[in-house]
Amino acid sequence: MDILIRQERPADYRTTEEIVKKAFLNEEHSDKREHILVKNIRNTDAFIPELSLVAVNEDQAIAGHILLSKIMIVNEETLEEADSLALAPVSVAPKQQNKGIGSKLIRHALRTAKDIGYHSVIVLGHQDYYPKFGFMPASRWNIHAPFEVPDEVFMAIELTENSLKNIQGVVHYSKAFFE
Repeated sequence: MDILIRQERPADYRTTEEIVKKAFLNEEHSDKREHILVKNIRNTDAFIPELSLVAVNEDQAIAGHILLSKIMIVNEETLEEADSLALAPVSVAPKQQNKGIGSKLIRHALRTAKDIGYHSVIVLGHQDYYPKFGFMPASRWNIHAPFEVPDEVFMAIELTENSLKNIQGVVHYSKAFFE
């Protein structure tokens, strides 16, 4: 199956949101609102159109979606801030899952993020899935979530070597994550 990864277009929004909703329908650790998160992020300053990507099959049907949005890592003691990205969510239509589409979306999104000048990405996700892309527990860099979460599921990746070396603090997500 040939899959093309491209930037999401406004005409894709409804379809994308439906795919996101269906993809998380049976997920154990889901609040079933990921599709609303996608919609809300699009309406904030955290939205980066170049990092809202869809996977399109040979019939031009959307099979998956990924969104990376702006976040800040804030050192609570020094109040220093560092730009980063949140990977949330990545979704594949249920009938298209386990075909490598999610992996293609993640790899493409990470490459694009690096190409447009971002240096790191944070993800809250499956501890057995994201490490294959290079994600490691964010605590390795003394970076933490703004809420209680098991250490092994809150991860980070450096898109450029040592980009998190002198960064530490708490991740500040956009308001869309809390609506």
